[in-house]
Amino acid sequence: MMPMSHDSSTYQGWRTRLRLTGPDLAVGLFGTLAAALLNMWVFELSEGYLVRVGALYVVLSVLVVASLPVLLGAPHLGAANRVTLGRAALVLPLAALTIQLQVTSVHGYWWIIAVATVAMILDGVDGCVARRRGPTVFGARFDMELDAFLLLVLTLMVWQSGKVGPWVVLIGVLRYLFVVASWLQSSLAAELPPSWRRQTICVVQGVALLVCLGPIIPATMASMIAFAALVTLVTSFAVDVHWLSRSNKGR
Repeated sequence: MMPMSHDSSTYQGWRTRLRLTGPDLAVGLFGTLAAALLNMWVFELSEGYLVRVGALYVVLSVLVVASLPVLLGAPHLGAANRVTLGRAALVLPLAALTIQLQVTSVHGYWWIIAVATVAMILDGVDGCVARRRGPTVFGARFDMELDAFLLLVLTLMVWQSGKVGPWVVLIGVLRYLFVVASWLQSSLAAELPPSWRRQTICVVQGVALLVCLGPIIPATMASMIAFAALVTLVTSFAVDVHWLSRSNKGR
């Protein structure tokens, strides 16, 4: 029997991933479009908004299929990853809002806060499910990247609110700057040990940004809260960078 070519192996890998993820991604698409339709109703948006949400979901789907290990050991994404996909159905329509418009109404901000709060609560749910069913590398990465993307979306919204200057976006881009730095400095690419400090500070960032979005919070207070959140995040990253540099010295 002739060995399977690289192209054939790649094709089979993609077919396997699509078979594993297809049904879940289809359900996730319906959930995403449902959330988008609610946003359209709340903010009185045009059909072009649905196109942007759909484009974001296509990008997410490609990333999920490309990142999923071929030998997942299950006929589907798994319970925890399904919850994460449900979170994405809420986050992606919020992300499309940052492209579409600048929110000006009080009820619009309260709506965003409510949707983002549900997404954050579900973050705790998928963590509990993952611990019960057994965490996976893919699931942890999926969860972490969605957390980082939600923070980026919220920072853009806080900036667009006019309460805080563009520097608040640093809270959202710091994770991505760290990834770029790991490409340039190999010691930063090593795996970090699990940390309650890191998880807690991530939650604090999300809560702080939601508070900043609150219509009852004045601009001065929002700037103070955002600055305190940024300082804690920078400190946390500094601790991780120091640990990685010390642990990988001489490698």
